[in-house]
Amino acid sequence: MSVHLLLSAGRGPQECSWALARLLHRLETDATRQNLQTHRAQTVPGDRPGTYRSVLIQIAGAGAEAFAASWTGTLCWQAPSPYRADTGRKNWYAIAQPCQVDTSLTTFAEADVDIVACRTGGPGGQHRNKASTAVRATHRPTGIVVVVDTERQFSLNRRIAMRLLRERIEHDDEAAARAVTTARWRIHDELVRGDPTRVERPEPSKQEQTRRRRRSPRVQRRDQGTGKP
Repeated sequence: MSVHLLLSAGRGPQECSWALARLLHRLETDATRQNLQTHRAQTVPGDRPGTYRSVLIQIAGAGAEAFAASWTGTLCWQAPSPYRADTGRKNWYAIAQPCQVDTSLTTFAEADVDIVACRTGGPGGQHRNKASTAVRATHRPTGIVVVVDTERQFSLNRRIAMRLLRERIEHDDEAAARAVTTARWRIHDELVRGDPTRVERPEPSKQEQTRRRRRSPRVQRRDQGTGKP
């Protein structure tokens, strides 16, 4: 099982690109703990070193879909700005959404085409009315149908019909690929700040952990003195 997740800082300030890099590291660490593999398929760097405007990450392994779902939505990195000491803002937002990366190309084989001879009208159609030289070609896997009656010979119309089917299929594949790319870029503008689905914070420093451990016995004794559990 493999899932692609697009993380984007949207149009936020440079702190959002910094926050995205921290969120990405946290996500990768979380994935490793759950025996999942991650691969940064595509990255767009931010203005500052070590920051990202967006990252397309591939997550693979059992439970990849559930893991991606737990990281989907508005993400918040809660920490002071490393660039502006005068700002009191501590919440920096990014968005993560599953996305489709590739579209499957349609394999064209003449064996998948049904050819039917038919008659058509039109200018100079006296000969056409007497002989079924027109071609109706149907590509069964896609349902695409073309009718060709430009030539008086059935074989020539059949050849043209095959070429037109190939062109139609290639055109449809290209349109599908463009739609996937457009949908992926649209995610960058879907970031809604506030009401995050997930809030992450920096790990406490060793000094903070030491202070907490030193405080714990005193807090416990004080609670015991007041009769609190």
